[in-house]
Amino acid sequence: MTAALARARGIARSLAMYRAIPGRRRRMVGFYARFLGPGDLAFDVGAHVGSRVGAWRKLGARVVALEPQPDCLRVLRLLHGRDGGVVIDPRAVGASPGRATLGMSSANPTVSSMSAEWIESVTAADSRFSTVRWDRSIDVEVTTLDALIAEHGEPAFCKIDVEGFEADVLAGLSRPLRALSFEYLPFAHDAALAALDQVERLGEYRFTYSPVETMRFASERWLTRDELLALLERHRPLGRSGDVYARRA
Repeated sequence: MTAALARARGIARSLAMYRAIPGRRRRMVGFYARFLGPGDLAFDVGAHVGSRVGAWRKLGARVVALEPQPDCLRVLRLLHGRDGGVVIDPRAVGASPGRATLGMSSANPTVSSMSAEWIESVTAADSRFSTVRWDRSIDVEVTTLDALIAEHGEPAFCKIDVEGFEADVLAGLSRPLRALSFEYLPFAHDAALAALDQVERLGEYRFTYSPVETMRFASERWLTRDELLALLERHRPLGRSGDVYARRA
């Protein structure tokens, strides 16, 4: 298989996974309505092929979508490039501005990451990654959440999905946000704990968890840190990814 074909198939897989499931957009709109409304600003850090962007625009929110992968950028620009309510930013986000290396998987672009430690840990910890190859890398420009806020304003909600680099993204934020989410992978539990520490550094928050794109919370109420960790421990043996949500107390 040629590199170009592998990349095309990888993007097609992402589009099928995130944008072709019947009813998914409707469920997503209902889910995020608790965080976003007309005129609100949302940051999508690691926007990939823009699965959240359309739902947030349906809610009337303005969106800054950050995605450094060139193939994903083409999809974002094709789908949302003419929407004045969407800013498509080709930069990555980290602890400080500069340059960094993004390790990319042509066949599985969803697992591209700027964390070499994360790539090494998930490859060793989960057999599902045994066939994944990070077969190329690119140099990308890095900004920070603080810089994005200075440029666009403070978001009502910020989604962070950057494959093990979440704590670094949060390290570039110096003020508490109203609400945010970051990815949780059971086999990269320590990375999630580091992200959780960064959130708590910002202020007092309550938390919950949504398993693997279900658009449902796994708890009936917002939890303390200890309650969240107990909930994650119950989900950990299932080995399914998900997202931790944080809301200011």
